[in-house]
Amino acid sequence: MAREIRAKVLLSHVKQPDPWFGLKYSMNLYRGCQHQCIYCDSRSACYRIEEFGEILIKSNAIELLTRELAAKRVRGTIGTGAMNDPYMPLERDVKLTRRALEVIAQHRFPVHVLTKSDLVLRDRDLLSDINRTHATVSFTITTADDDLGRKLEPGAPSVSNRFRAMKTLVAYGIPTGVVMMPVLPFIEDNEENIRAIVQRAHDNGAGYIIPAFGMTLRDRQRTYYYEKLETLFPGMRQRYEQTFGDRYDCPARYADRLAGVFEELCGRVGIATRMKPFDPAKDDQIDLF
Repeated sequence: MAREIRAKVLLSHVKQPDPWFGLKYSMNLYRGCQHQCIYCDSRSACYRIEEFGEILIKSNAIELLTRELAAKRVRGTIGTGAMNDPYMPLERDVKLTRRALEVIAQHRFPVHVLTKSDLVLRDRDLLSDINRTHATVSFTITTADDDLGRKLEPGAPSVSNRFRAMKTLVAYGIPTGVVMMPVLPFIEDNEENIRAIVQRAHDNGAGYIIPAFGMTLRDRQRTYYYEKLETLFPGMRQRYEQTFGDRYDCPARYADRLAGVFEELCGRVGIATRMKPFDPAKDDQIDLF
């Protein structure tokens, strides 16, 4: 189910510095997400999305984006995909993300797209254009196994489709990599999974993998996640409750050992463990601040 709303502001400032993605601005064109990943933090009460399965389309997003970019005197990377996937299924028809990328290309702002969808390939022409300034696409991949991925991310394209899309974007010269987070305790936190993700990322041309060995849980997010664990992984909820209680931070088992395995393998195959952000010092626009 989807309906339109009108937003007051589209771009929000990201707290600086941003050590993960090098963002200056964050852009969410929708509220709610059709991918329905069982671990999604955006269900948390602090984000005030009451019905996460109902997709709210910001009908005036392009108007706002055009006005806001024209007023920006400092060029910085616009990130999209933090609160919902910009390429969820309805984007195929609504094309709000595509129209936003057209505006971003016109204003020559850099962009970082975070997605779980191969629908991003539709916009490779625009991303190639934006990449004359700077464009990066990161695919969230937490498991290398399609069957497990369908359980955890039931509305998202398969993991294999994401890897194939990655290979295509790399062929177009668009910097592309993996966001390997969360790594779910007791489900994905094993050496076999980490090795498989790194190897498949390497095979498909990933330039980087950004890891986080564990997950976070709070209020409504925890409630939903535990309900899904009871159905999909009987007995798993009890393991979480016994291990983490009401903690926000839920680290992977043997996180330090997994991190060591990850770093060693990435070094061996030549994959960076940080992405290369947009460098405003190399931009031809004068920073007026």
